[in-house]
Amino acid sequence: MKHSASRPLIVGIGGTARPGSSTEQALALALAAAAEAGADTRIFGGEALARLPHYLSPGSDSAGAELIAAVRAADGLVIASPGYHGSISGLVKNAIDYIEDTSRDERIYLDGVPVGLIATAYGWQATASTIATLRSIVHALRGWPTPLGAGIKTEAGTFTDGTCNDPAAAAQLTLVGRQVVQFATMHISDPSLTGTGQP
Repeated sequence: MKHSASRPLIVGIGGTARPGSSTEQALALALAAAAEAGADTRIFGGEALARLPHYLSPGSDSAGAELIAAVRAADGLVIASPGYHGSISGLVKNAIDYIEDTSRDERIYLDGVPVGLIATAYGWQATASTIATLRSIVHALRGWPTPLGAGIKTEAGTFTDGTCNDPAAAAQLTLVGRQVVQFATMHISDPSLTGTGQP
C-alpha cells in the first residue's frame, strides 16, 4: 500500500548486530538529510534486522510483516551495509530477501523506486565492491539506484554519537538522502518516469 501523505516516505534498512554501529549512524544521517529535504522517514536498524529469521519464502514468516509493509508504502529506500569480506553482510542481505514477498504486488519488488546506497568498511576496496553488490541487487529488484552511492571508509572517531566527523563523508550521506527524495518526488508526480509497470 502506497504512502498517502503529500511528503514522500523514505525507508532506511541497514546496520549491524552491534548497537550504534557506524553503518547505522551513517544510515540515520542520510535519513535526516531526507527529512530536511521534505520526506517522512522510517528506519529498520541493526536491532530490527537481527530479529528477522532467515528468509524462507513469500508469506512464510510474520516476523517480516512490518518491514514489508514499510517497503510497500515507501516512495524511496536507503540501504546501508557494512563491507564484510568484500560484500554486503548476511544481516542486510536477509532483510533484502524479504522484499521477495512483494513479487506478486501491483508494484513488483522496487519497480521505479529510487534507492540510495551506503557502504561502510575499513578499506576503500570493500566499500567499492559492497556498493557494486548493492547496485546489482537493486537492479535485480527493478529499483533505481541514485547517482551517488556513499562509500565511507570508517576509522576510529569517524562517527560519534550520531555525528559524522569526516566532512567529505558527511557531505556524501547528505547528498544520498537528498537524491532519494528528489527522485521520489519526481516519481510521485509522474510514475512513468521510472516505473515500468511490466511483469
